Amino acid sequence: MTMKVVDRSAWLAERTALLAEERALTAARDRVAELRRRLPVVRVDPEYRFATERGEETLLDLFKGRGQLIVSHFMFGHDWQEGCPNCSFWADSYSGIDVHLAARDTAFVTVSSAPLERLLAYRARMGWRFDWVSAIGPAFGHDFEVSYPDRKEGEPRRYNYREVTNGNEMPGISVLVRLDDGGIGHSYSTYGRGLDPMNSAYQLLDLTPAGRSESGLPWPTAWLRRRDSYGT
Repeated sequence: MTMKVVDRSAWLAERTALLAEERALTAARDRVAELRRRLPVVRVDPEYRFATERGEETLLDLFKGRGQLIVSHFMFGHDWQEGCPNCSFWADSYSGIDVHLAARDTAFVTVSSAPLERLLAYRARMGWRFDWVSAIGPAFGHDFEVSYPDRKEGEPRRYNYREVTNGNEMPGISVLVRLDDGGIGHSYSTYGRGLDPMNSAYQLLDLTPAGRSESGLPWPTAWLRRRDSYGT
């Protein structure tokens, strides 16, 4: 890698100029977060059910008594033998965060379409510790616009708030809240590049001169392997 080499004073001048841009970005991010918090909610009427390590549970059960629930929509189709490598890359950032979220009245769960036993076996293989459940039936994934197992090739579907024609399983993050009347509200979902902030490896790589080093690849994550598959 060819880098411009300067003395400390020249570096400090450029670093200070960049700091001003970083502070502006932080302020903009805080404004967006505030707007996100002000979003209204949509009542969630269907009583979705999930297969969990604790037995069959409702969506309300997944809150575990807390006021908020963050759902990671993980691409693992009902007939897949392994989880999506991209979703696995993101999931490497999730283990251990549940206790911190719980301290802020928030539960965290990962939801996929594959049978529970396959999810748990893959979780053990990857060494993760977060709660992972299997949606019973296609309604949950369909309603949150991440899973369309019966979609035919080329048939349109909804993803990231627009109509697309690719993929039966896609990733996302959704936020649900408990309402004062005991119901559940859907407050937020994000997809695509909106998931970038949840990937700690990408955030660290963005600090480096080489960055993500993905330009020139056939697709951005063509370099990626599951954590136990590098060098194989």
